[in-house]
Amino acid sequence: MNKRSYMFSIVSIIVGFMPILGCSSSDDGGHSQDIKPIPVVQKYRNPIIATSLPDPSIVKSPDGVFYLFATEDIRNLPIYRSTDLLKWQYVGTAFTDESRPKWNPGGGIWAPDINYVDGKYMLYYSKSTWGGEWTCGLGVASATKPQGPYTDHGALFISEDIGIQNCIDPFYIEDGGKKYLFWGSFHGIYGVELSADGLTLKPGAKPVQIAGNQMEATYIHHRDGYYYLFGSNGSCCEGNNSTYQVIYGRSENLFGPYVTKDGKRMLDGAFDVLLHGSNNVAGPGHNAEFVTDDAGQDWMIYHGYMKTDPDAGRQVLMDRVEWGNGWPLISGSQSSVESSLPTFDSK
Repeated sequence: MNKRSYMFSIVSIIVGFMPILGCSSSDDGGHSQDIKPIPVVQKYRNPIIATSLPDPSIVKSPDGVFYLFATEDIRNLPIYRSTDLLKWQYVGTAFTDESRPKWNPGGGIWAPDINYVDGKYMLYYSKSTWGGEWTCGLGVASATKPQGPYTDHGALFISEDIGIQNCIDPFYIEDGGKKYLFWGSFHGIYGVELSADGLTLKPGAKPVQIAGNQMEATYIHHRDGYYYLFGSNGSCCEGNNSTYQVIYGRSENLFGPYVTKDGKRMLDGAFDVLLHGSNNVAGPGHNAEFVTDDAGQDWMIYHGYMKTDPDAGRQVLMDRVEWGNGWPLISGSQSSVESSLPTFDSK
């Protein structure tokens, strides 16, 4: 080591110790003070599951474990589990080749909606083929455990039977002690009351339209006296050319009218944008149910194409939803690359 390098090293060591020496004395006699460590802000990076799992849906079991279901890019409907929304483990499929729904035999199982209802797990799903907008429909299956096995109860209805085109993308909600199902894809969003057991439509119940032809992938979130209707519009499935985005409006009633910030009706095709594509993610959309962490923060899980590897399919991403003046927002209206962790008590 030459003399210059040696002197630089000595100065660096002295400077490095200066903050510590400064904190160890005080003006009241030089008594030492406790040095408080600087808190470390932990981060996660998107995607949270680097596997093609389109149209995710999430349920939280009574023991605090999250289960995620998705469209069957993995045949028979994949199921993943997590305790923190970040580390996910594949646990199997909801169905087998023997138990999968038999109706619409050529159709795929799309856009599941998983719910914990009356002590059991109710799985609403779509069954369709590409372009089969009149032969598709919605079905329901149930299980006593989130990982199944699931028993199929058949189709609730087929598009051609109820005269509503493209009946896919179901969403279940309870309100006022009653059970409801909403659905639709670019031919109107509709809702109807279900029977007490959730396995059929309530006798005499008629579908009611709540939004126009601008969206699919319905999700309704109830918060502080308002119902927030979320959906996705644009092209879902074209890799980096996908234009999918998450849109929304709100209402004081479950069946609307849902309106935008400037008062325009979603029934007439209006919407506000919550999340759109970015330099990193194409086609973000079809969000799962919001999850509220132990700090009261809301998190939205959804799918999107990572632009660096669009051939990997629609991977699973997550971002925090904030609220301002009664309206939801995501920072920058685009997917984060890195963000602070959600807060969950250790289990």
